[in-house]
Amino acid sequence: MANQLLLLIGNNDFVIELNDSDTANAIWLAAPFEAYTNAWGDEIYFEVPVKCDLENGRKVLKAGEVAYWPDGKALCIFYGPTPVSRGSDPEAISDVSPVGRLVGDPRRFEAVGDRMKVMVRRG
Repeated sequence: MANQLLLLIGNNDFVIELNDSDTANAIWLAAPFEAYTNAWGDEIYFEVPVKCDLENGRKVLKAGEVAYWPDGKALCIFYGPTPVSRGSDPEAISDVSPVGRLVGDPRRFEAVGDRMKVMVRRG
């Protein structure tokens, strides 16, 4: 079974199923930690205590995908278009490393806003 992260944000909890990349493993090993969310269109991101280089980088993702943004040392959860999207798919501001995906409906992330405390735990 793949490693999982549990995100506790307000009254909501979310599960991320991680892929087998080195970046995903580094984030999983760094848990538990806490951060504060930032909202950018239909993307929520927050700083993580790891520094990784770009791995399998790309800019266009699918709703529900989770990626690591090396430029901001942040975990990004995409649930819809961002301000730079050219269509209905989420698009990052610069290349990101895909690390997994949300379990369940990505639109649940609409309940998460800017500057909310997030507790990250191993699932």
